[in-house]
Amino acid sequence: MQATQTSSHNDRRPSSGEPTGLLAMLFVLVLSCASVPAQAQNEDFSEREAAVAENPLKNAYFGETHVHTSFSLDAFIGGARLTPFDAYRFAKGELVSINNVQRRIGRPLDFAAVSDHAEFLGEMLSAQVPDAPGHYQQALSDLRGLSDIDQQREWFVKYVISNMRSGAPEHPPFFAGPETTRTAWKDFIVGAAEAHYDPGVFTTFIAFEWTSAPNAGNMHRNVIFRDAVVPDMPISALDTIDEEELWAWMAEQDAAGSTLLAIPHNSNGSKGLMFEPVDNSGNPLTRTYADTRAKWEPLIEMMQIKGNSEVVASLWPADEFADFENAESLATYSDRVYQPQNFVRWAVTKGLDYEAELGANPWKLGFVGGTDNHNGAPSDVDEATYNGSHGPADSTVEQRRGGEIDGWVRGPEANPGSLTGVWAPRNTRGAIFDAMRARETFVTSGPRIKPRFFAGPALALLEDPVQVVMDGYANGVPMGGTLSALDAAPRFTVHAMKDPQGANLDRIQIIKGWVDADGNPQERIVDVAWSGNRERDANGRLTPVGTTVDTQSATYTNDIGAVELLGHWTDDEFEPTRHAVYYARVIEIPTPRWTTYDAVRNGLPLLDDVAATIQERAWTSPIWYTPGP
Repeated sequence: MQATQTSSHNDRRPSSGEPTGLLAMLFVLVLSCASVPAQAQNEDFSEREAAVAENPLKNAYFGETHVHTSFSLDAFIGGARLTPFDAYRFAKGELVSINNVQRRIGRPLDFAAVSDHAEFLGEMLSAQVPDAPGHYQQALSDLRGLSDIDQQREWFVKYVISNMRSGAPEHPPFFAGPETTRTAWKDFIVGAAEAHYDPGVFTTFIAFEWTSAPNAGNMHRNVIFRDAVVPDMPISALDTIDEEELWAWMAEQDAAGSTLLAIPHNSNGSKGLMFEPVDNSGNPLTRTYADTRAKWEPLIEMMQIKGNSEVVASLWPADEFADFENAESLATYSDRVYQPQNFVRWAVTKGLDYEAELGANPWKLGFVGGTDNHNGAPSDVDEATYNGSHGPADSTVEQRRGGEIDGWVRGPEANPGSLTGVWAPRNTRGAIFDAMRARETFVTSGPRIKPRFFAGPALALLEDPVQVVMDGYANGVPMGGTLSALDAAPRFTVHAMKDPQGANLDRIQIIKGWVDADGNPQERIVDVAWSGNRERDANGRLTPVGTTVDTQSATYTNDIGAVELLGHWTDDEFEPTRHAVYYARVIEIPTPRWTTYDAVRNGLPLLDDVAATIQERAWTSPIWYTPGP
């Protein structure tokens, strides 16, 4: 599957009056004919990147790694007409039209990666660009004319669900050949990312989604490139549904000059396949497998519109905060019955068992977030203004309250998705990608909470946040790091700032994981810092923070909670010979859920079967402890 490497792009920037939809596509195709030499453009980016100042203590940058536009077949069937160019405009704060509604993100993002499905890029070029091969086929004319949700559902089932879950997916009969895929990739996926990259201001990543779904088990990965050295076309699940072959393809691209990684997502819908104890040949996992997977997949998506994959309340009843956007109806579609090995906490803990046995951890995963938005709207995550993510499936209040995102989840149980946060010295492709590779990342369920997490045997008990960070880097490791061979228990320092435009903070917790003698994951949840003068009850649990939410008006106040929390914790159950993993979870005070905002805005009663309030949160990537070097 060797592919030619290219680094071409168009360096001209669309103006603020850049046309949308079909006009935008024609506009871009015209521009693509006038692109300057790749070498000159790369030098231009290098100069601009070098001019961006660095912060040695690092900045928090917020972005999106999982969004679909009109170049994803399922999104186009659902009415998406925003192109990758439009998606980046939305991420930068520009006004766009989504489902005939003018929309603007509340705050621009720092970075974004459009991750359209690789499987049907060529078909989407033919569907949307009049001069593209196959444009005037009757099937594509019918596709462009889909007018109601029943027609869209019929196409979706035929060409997406039935095909992609068949075990041997293939191009539909209206595929006009691989050259259409190459053109769509170069001119729209690569071209849009290159056109909107503005070092120091807004970073774009060239990316795609590899959409394997054997037997309806979600095995999707978002593949992200560090720079513009990319193949002339991506691999897709039409080439292979085997993730091990995906890794082999990634190794080929790496050998040819690309730098890339893959992010598995939506593990809650993986039917136990995402974290299996065997490889795809049915053999027990080996050191080679563990090393390979860890190399190409250093991250995992914690949460998206189809639910939170940290834990689920029905399987983690002892975790009082496990009942958060569980999207339990997902388990009723395609036999995706929930089991512990679908969830991230289980995986990062069970990975310790392989670390001890094999000397390598296949699931040494940092945490990121995304939306899987199919409207072309990156990180449209504000609960107060949410109006759906999948076209007609949830674009009206009636559909959101009583419909479903076909084949996945009931409309009311979906959520707006999550954000990826990274700690990086500057806002450039290299710096942000390297932070992701190093797992110095965090996730929020939408708010722009800023958490820091450090560990080390000699961390000082400091109270000033700047000194905490300096001490953390000098005498410990940050989130994503590893401690090894300690004689004494490590100390952990956690700090979090609330979203300046959001709710106050309730508490910070540290979740510790380890495996027992039988290889079973175990855990401990510790409240490390909290607001107010609350005390623990007889069972050791912290008194709840309370609530200020008025569900009748969908409002809340910040009369409770804290703007900032900082705490220190030493693991009093530390065993120097036992592998362990630790991550921090930051919890906000209660706020209205999107369903409550929706009901109040439209004069409707609250829904009985979903929570009226939520406690938004952030998760840091873990810090690992290993007894050996």
